[in-house]
Amino acid sequence: MYIIERNAERTTPAGRLLYDMFINFPDQPVVWREISVITAALRNDNQDKHAQFLRGLFETLPGRIQCEMLLKATEQCFNTLEKAEMLLLLLRRFPESVVQHGVSLGESLLEAENVEDLDTPVNCFRKLFVCDVLPLIMNNLDMRLPPSLLYKYMHKAAEFYICYVTRGPSADTQMQGGQEGGLKSPGVMRGAQKYVIDGLSEKSSVVAEPWERLLDILAVVGARCEWQGDKGSRSYIELLHRVKELCRYLPSLEGETLSRCSSQVVTCAALVFFRSAYLYVSVIQPSLFHGHSSLGAGPWIMLEDLSLVFSDIELEKASSKHAHKKRKLADGREKTMSSDDEDSGGKGRGRHILVNKTEMPAWTETLDGFRTARESWDLLHSNEALESEFNKLCAAWKTDTWLWLRIFLTDMIIYQGQYRKALSSLLQMASFQSPACQSPPGGGSLENHRALIQQASCHYALGEHRLSCEKLLEVVGGLVPQSQEPGKSGEDPAKPRMKPRKGNDLRLLPCTSKSILPYCLQLMLACFKLRAFTDMRDDLALGHVVVLLQHDWPQGETLFLKAVDKICQQGSFQYENFFNYVTNIDMLEEFAYLRTSEGGRVQLELLPNQGMLIKHHTVTRGITKGVKEDFRLAMERQVSRCGENLLTVLHRFCINEKIILVQSLP
Repeated sequence: MYIIERNAERTTPAGRLLYDMFINFPDQPVVWREISVITAALRNDNQDKHAQFLRGLFETLPGRIQCEMLLKATEQCFNTLEKAEMLLLLLRRFPESVVQHGVSLGESLLEAENVEDLDTPVNCFRKLFVCDVLPLIMNNLDMRLPPSLLYKYMHKAAEFYICYVTRGPSADTQMQGGQEGGLKSPGVMRGAQKYVIDGLSEKSSVVAEPWERLLDILAVVGARCEWQGDKGSRSYIELLHRVKELCRYLPSLEGETLSRCSSQVVTCAALVFFRSAYLYVSVIQPSLFHGHSSLGAGPWIMLEDLSLVFSDIELEKASSKHAHKKRKLADGREKTMSSDDEDSGGKGRGRHILVNKTEMPAWTETLDGFRTARESWDLLHSNEALESEFNKLCAAWKTDTWLWLRIFLTDMIIYQGQYRKALSSLLQMASFQSPACQSPPGGGSLENHRALIQQASCHYALGEHRLSCEKLLEVVGGLVPQSQEPGKSGEDPAKPRMKPRKGNDLRLLPCTSKSILPYCLQLMLACFKLRAFTDMRDDLALGHVVVLLQHDWPQGETLFLKAVDKICQQGSFQYENFFNYVTNIDMLEEFAYLRTSEGGRVQLELLPNQGMLIKHHTVTRGITKGVKEDFRLAMERQVSRCGENLLTVLHRFCINEKIILVQSLP
């Protein structure tokens, strides 16, 4: 009779017959097979006509029978996930049952996660607990939960949401869909680099607005635990301001009150820290995260700012014979100066983080995220009790395995000027490199470049110029210089120029050949400049400086004239690579001028083996006629090379002279 009514889709008669069978034949397998089909339709959001009929049929049953049927159906389940789904259905339909079954359901899901020995909190058990069961428990005012359990659940939820947001991209897009009558057993999920939470369909594994959901749970926990000064703040920034105020009173607290306040501060400040650090890294290295696409820039790198490399040597009065050159070189300089790309992002410690606003549209949010994360970190380490509790939380979450967090911490350490510690952090980061963390195809070894160039920057800041140069040359070897449009000088006219600033600033640069190669050249110049302008004579270092000063011309005008003055004082200069790499017309003109009587008849040994040549000829006025003619011809040939792509010339310089460049530094 039931089958006839069900097949005819007559809801009320079929419901009445189902009720009779459930009461009179509660142990018959055929009855339970039918009930399991109905409960599967209740759990799934399938909208076909038959599923809708089955749901309507269930609704005709009295509430007491519905509750009893769902409870008994739960007992029939052997699959943990299916059993949890069935019990969840009961809790949603009958909120009064949350008091009796809510906590036990939550604990069984957390226990199942441990039994399965899963590698990541982003799994079907935790998702069901955090997104479905926990809100029912938290929002039920009849539940009386101890603070320790509330904190435990809060931390479980926070770990899930943070790991969900920061999960990596993956090539594995195979869906782990649900079976009819319940979700698949999850098996074992390896690694956090999954598109889909194991055991869940693509749709059911999507979590909307995770940071907002986390804030909602935090507000409930705060109210339940009677947090100090808790006003149910609706933003992470308000949260940070609130716990900052609370921290002022910590030194005067003790015992249980201190413990309670510490837990409040650590929970709130930790969430602000992880969220802000994520917001920063999601712009700095978006390829690490699922769903992020890099807007052309690739990774960004925090480095020492080198805008003072040309201007930190005081302009000295050069002899009058160079006055004509100074006027000529200074002509267009002011036109290139601009402060469009500067930003005072690092207030508080006198360090600024500079960024080109046109290259990074979200620069405000990025630098705000970096600053807020630093403030939260400082707060969490401002007191022994806070630091100890925060360290426990990090150990439980295994945050030392999060590459994205290591990137933030490294940048923060660099910002703090702890370069030795930063180098250790960068070496540690190398152990994180897995296929999922590599750059997208065609992007080159950008991740590798990022670490090397930061190491070079740190070595330079520590005064370790040879080590810095070694790292730079390793980076340059893997770069391809950008092609230059005919007639352009080495500088990029579209790039805004900075005003020289005081202080030890930092800069965020996009990790592209276009940005990295110029930076490497500037940093090499900074290394050699210090050696070239000491009282000790070092023609090799001075020659390297002249070659490197061609980039960004005429930014290096002052420094070049300083080099010329030193050559004049010496009365001679030997650099046999001159004609291989110096193609700047202004420089060529100046060196030609040095040979004349007006220029001081400086003895220049710029041709290969020129020293041997001089020894084997009769010398007239310090130079042979043959050598003089060779120099003139070489200079004429060199003028014809002025149109060459300067970046290609300088790239070749770094590759070909790698050994001599490193050996030139102490």
